Amino acid sequence: MLKIGYKQSFVRQFNKLEPALQDEVVEKIEEFRDKKNHKNLRVHKLHGALKDRYSFSVNYDHRIAFRYLDNNTVVLLDIGDHDLYK
Repeated sequence: MLKIGYKQSFVRQFNKLEPALQDEVVEKIEEFRDKKNHKNLRVHKLHGALKDRYSFSVNYDHRIAFRYLDNNTVVLLDIGDHDLYK
């Protein structure tokens, strides 16, 4: 199981989401804790200016960007639509 930290900007973005979407995000984060679910969540490494980050899908429109601190610890950085990558 992964240990997950939250950047303050992630928490602010999360708090602005609709309650139903917040529930979905919490479910996906719980799934994300188990590395066996990473393929289903479409975890992938980002490129270009974001090359030190990874991302996974919450739903068709929303993604969560994160960074590995070590093999068992990640910090969630941002949540949003595809503009998250800009």
